[in-house]
Amino acid sequence: MSGTIEDSLTLLDESYIEQMADLFKKAFAGEPWNDDWSDRTQLLEYVKEISGGYNALNYGIIRDGKLAAMTLGMVRHWWEGTNYNIEELCVAPALQGQGIGTRLLKLVSEEIKKKGCHGIFLQTELCKA
Repeated sequence: MSGTIEDSLTLLDESYIEQMADLFKKAFAGEPWNDDWSDRTQLLEYVKEISGGYNALNYGIIRDGKLAAMTLGMVRHWWEGTNYNIEELCVAPALQGQGIGTRLLKLVSEEIKKKGCHGIFLQTELCKA
């Protein structure tokens, strides 16, 4: 159901690299991050590095034919159990505040449990005010 909260989860592979890079750039170009990803080569290499490593696991929501939200991460094994570590999470700026990020995390949580993961980790930092 395009354009609704009923969007489904898509497993992202290398065929989505360009869309992942575009979404990442848009999501982090504005406030509060103001990241300058104008060097397309650097951007693509970064996205490839974090989305294609050992045990990589990347999810997205496609809306109206475009990647609208995504998590890029990997499965990590630890003595306490197996977890999904999110390296990057972002939602298209035009869709922020509409519940798509919450929906994405709910769906990812359901999927990783099926894969034997016990938790999700996302490290972030406070932005300067």
